[in-house]
Parts: sequence; C-alpha cells; structure tokens
Amino acid sequence: MTRFGRTDLPPEQARALRQAIGIEVFTICYTAVTIVVVALVLGNSQAMKTAWIEDIFSLTPQVAFLVALIFVRRRPTKRFPFGLHRAMGVGHLVAGVALFVVGANLAFEAVTGFVEGDHPTIGTIVLFGQNLWLGWLMIAVMAVIAIGPPFYGRYKLKLAKKLHNKLLFADADMAKADWHTNAASIVGVMGIGLGIWWLDSAAALFISLGILWDGVKNTKAAVLDLMDTRATSYDQKHTHPLIGQTNELLGGLRWVRKNAVRMRDEGQVFHVEAYVVPHKSRVKLSTIEAAERAIVGLDWKVQDVNLIVVSELPPEADASLPDR
Repeated sequence: MTRFGRTDLPPEQARALRQAIGIEVFTICYTAVTIVVVALVLGNSQAMKTAWIEDIFSLTPQVAFLVALIFVRRRPTKRFPFGLHRAMGVGHLVAGVALFVVGANLAFEAVTGFVEGDHPTIGTIVLFGQNLWLGWLMIAVMAVIAIGPPFYGRYKLKLAKKLHNKLLFADADMAKADWHTNAASIVGVMGIGLGIWWLDSAAALFISLGILWDGVKNTKAAVLDLMDTRATSYDQKHTHPLIGQTNELLGGLRWVRKNAVRMRDEGQVFHVEAYVVPHKSRVKLSTIEAAERAIVGLDWKVQDVNLIVVSELPPEADASLPDR
C-alpha cells in the first residue's frame, strides 16, 4: 500500500491513501443504492431522469481513481522511465469528457422538452392500501439521498489536499454540490404537481448545466496537466509553493550564483528540472548529487530530480521564491 512509483509514501500519506480508497468504495456502493432507489420512483419527470443519469455518471471519477491507482503505484521501467503517474491524469480526463458529453446531451433534451411544451404527468400508486401521489415518494427519496454527498465530499477534500490528487479533488467538489441536483429535482416534481409544467424542464436544464460545467472544469484541468503546465496546488488555484522552496534551497548554496526551476505535475508527484549557474566553471559530482538529494528531501511528491549545471538559465524556467 505504501509503494508509490519509485518511492514509498510517508506514513501520513499512506494512511490518507487507504482512507481515500475506502471512501471511494463506500461512495460507489452508496451511489449504486441511490441509482436503484431513484429508478423505482422515476416517473415521467424529466428533472428526475436527469438527476438519475447524473448519479450514474457520477461514478466515473471514483472508478477512474481506483483504476488509476493500480498503475501509479508501479515502479518505473525502461518502457515507462518516468513511471505511470500520468494514469491519474488520464483518469481525470476520461471523467471530464464523459461528464461534458452527458451534460451537453441532457441540456439539449431539456431545452427540446421546453420548446416542444412537454407536459409530464405523475400518477398515483397504492401503498399500504392507500392511494398516494408518486411525487411525494420522489421528493422523499431525493431529500434523503441528498444527505450523504456533502459530508463525504468534505472528507474527500481533506484527503485530496494530503495526497495532492486532482481527480479526488474533482470528485469531492462534485459531491459537495450534489445537493443542488437533488433540490432541483424536487422543484421539478413540485412544479408538475402544481401544474407549472415548465418548472420540470427548467430543473432538468439546471441539473444538466451543472453536469456540463463539471465536465468543462475537469477536462480543462486534466488537459493542462497532461500538457505539462507549471505545477499547481491540488485545487489548481495557485502555483505550487514547492517551486519557490526549491529555488530558495538552491539559492542558499554557496556554489550557486543563479538558479531556476521547471516543475511539472505528473498526476500526484512532480518531475523537477533544476538549473544552476555556478560561481566556478567546475563543480564536483558529489556536490551536485547532494543538492539533488536536498531537493528530494523537500517533499514526498518530488520523485524525479535533474540538476543541470548551465552557463545561462533557460528563459522559460521559473526563478520565483516562495511567498512570504
């Protein structure tokens, strides 16, 4: 469980990874039950159908995370000299594209239903010998299943930060916002019950646009990482502080005159290229190796370090220092 590419995870991250696997398995089971229960009370509500499909495709990030873990834990080989950490980014991209396609399709169906003036109806069922409007069951089911996602979503956010896992962060972010889907579906059902037929289409459109936006965000984030954008924080809001910390470490070495770093995110770990202009034309091999070990020691996420002695720094390399 502790193996992670060419190195082993520190105890805190190893524990967080076990917890992440556990919560993802729990979420898959929870969502599977939700899918079955919602299918039993689906009715003719377009909002309910959209929410049901959203539940089905919300499994994509969780499955992608668990499958990607099989690969990222393998050690580098001659065929894959950098390891298989990109598998996490590929999983992120697959999840994003799936959500985008489904969201766009559902949004089109919602708009079509509104334009065509579909008037959905919800019938009654016999429950314990009494006639009951099916809409009440729909509302009750959606209200109950809305309780879980915000709680386990916040839990996943904490684990995503510890593991620097953007796919887990995307899954957590979607789970936190899941109550929007449930609330919208309830509004749609109530609209049908009150005779305001267009509320159902409007609720379906709201849900589908949420799915579409999740797809856009995650596809963009995954593509940027796969294109080797500068390393960022797990939520992609900030440049990763490790860039500045590496530059600060190198700048503190007496033999270094100038330095800069190129750092890319390979999924959960970083590949670091450090460039230094020395004071003297000759530098001992042991001195370079000591600097590389010091960079590796900065953070568990640093798995590959190349320290390159140059006469001039590459213009695209980052020479920034950590924020104070």
